[in-house]
Amino acid sequence: MKEKKDLKKKNPIKKDFKDKKLKKQKEQKVKEKIDEGKNEKKEDYHQRIRIKIKAFDHKIIDKAIRMILDVVEKLNVKIIGPIPLPIEKSKYTVLRSTFVHKDARDQFEMRVHKRLIDIIDPTAKVVEALTNLNLPAGVDIEIKI
Repeated sequence: MKEKKDLKKKNPIKKDFKDKKLKKQKEQKVKEKIDEGKNEKKEDYHQRIRIKIKAFDHKIIDKAIRMILDVVEKLNVKIIGPIPLPIEKSKYTVLRSTFVHKDARDQFEMRVHKRLIDIIDPTAKVVEALTNLNLPAGVDIEIKI
């Protein structure tokens, strides 16, 4: 039995050659896809304003988003979103006592809720309306043009 198994073993040199050949073929396909992407013209390019909103309370962030959407919808501009981003959770463990009782601890968690809104092809009126907007306290806004 062992003799038959030894005869059936494949030559490792041929296997390495096949692996290298397959690897080269894959690399060529990837290069072709990259070249195709470079040759395409970007006719669909639009100017965009990206608004990223952060808050500790989800109710406040929803109010802020509703206010932004109301202002932008009145000006008839295309909107993508609001897109909920993952909630950032930070956990902290603190000793209850200052010196002894190491087993007695408190655990605290802070959650940061995030949303993303894209405004496509904004006008000057949209930008002006967004800068004059009064949002609730506790909301952090990042605007990228």
